[in-house]
Amino acid sequence: MTLELRHVTKAVGAETHILETNLVLEEGSFNVLLGTTLSGKTTLLQLMAGLDRPSSGEIWFRGQNVTGMAVQKRNVSMVYQQFINYPHLSVYENIASPLKVAGMDRGEIERRVGAVSELLRLKPMLQRRPAELSGGQQQRTAIARALVKDSDLVLLDEPLANLDYKLREELRDELPRLFAGRRCIVVYATTEPTEALLFGGNTATLHEGRVTQFGPTGAIYRKPKDLLSAQVFSDPPLNVAQVRKQGNRIELANGIGFALEGPTAGLPDGPYTWAIRAHHISPEVQPGLAELNGRVLLAELTGSDSVIHFHLDGATWISQSHGVHPFDVGAEAKLHVDVARSFLFGADGQLVGGSE
Repeated sequence: MTLELRHVTKAVGAETHILETNLVLEEGSFNVLLGTTLSGKTTLLQLMAGLDRPSSGEIWFRGQNVTGMAVQKRNVSMVYQQFINYPHLSVYENIASPLKVAGMDRGEIERRVGAVSELLRLKPMLQRRPAELSGGQQQRTAIARALVKDSDLVLLDEPLANLDYKLREELRDELPRLFAGRRCIVVYATTEPTEALLFGGNTATLHEGRVTQFGPTGAIYRKPKDLLSAQVFSDPPLNVAQVRKQGNRIELANGIGFALEGPTAGLPDGPYTWAIRAHHISPEVQPGLAELNGRVLLAELTGSDSVIHFHLDGATWISQSHGVHPFDVGAEAKLHVDVARSFLFGADGQLVGGSE
């Protein structure tokens, strides 16, 4: 069983929402659509579900062309960021509704609803109406209704965004295990690179309606094929600078330079785009790291991490490191760069050197 998008595009009037896309998703796979807001994630999910029709191209599922098939005729479940429940039905009835429509016997309905409500901690509230629930409980009810159906294709559009932190973290851990024993295809849309890394599986990075890269999540994170894919898969934003390579060194416009090692040192001399993720720049002194000085623009704590925004080479750079590292705004900060974890991109934006 596969889901295939063959040369699929989507335009609305003069605007192209999805550029030509080819994807093959395999049975039993967990797939992440990773991109910023308006990158095309929801549109792709709606095309996969049959809620919308592509402007060109075809969608094949289980060996059949389903491009014009109505969503009601497909065994698909979908959960949105904004929960959707039937207000006049109890939580139990909401979860059980797709099973009743399918004509399933009462015993099997009770077994399935019991199992999924246990997983999502909904058992104490099965007889309540949605209006009696918190926002997080209502979203869990919507997720439970999608899971209980045991669909061939499960589409999740940022379903955890409205949940409280603790439950979101628990479900991030649980979701891949929940689907691990099923034969369905799961597609999960998110704006957060951290979620993609936690889920593993495969990831498609999206930018302005175009899939820039698709493959095993870890491989794409460690070796993005181009600058756009690297930027999509970086949070905080990727630090990027124009550099010139001369021998085994690169230099920024202001003369700051770093020594290169390994394959990148053997690249032809000339201009490149150099990029490094925020967590590979740290105020902590570590052996083998290059040093630079920047003027602090903002220093903040995010959970257990320190995030420092600093001015360097005419641009704003970001450092993220574990622990508390206080800096005064306007002060000079001595920072340390793990050059071996950086990337070099050619004039066409394609990766020519670098690895996580």
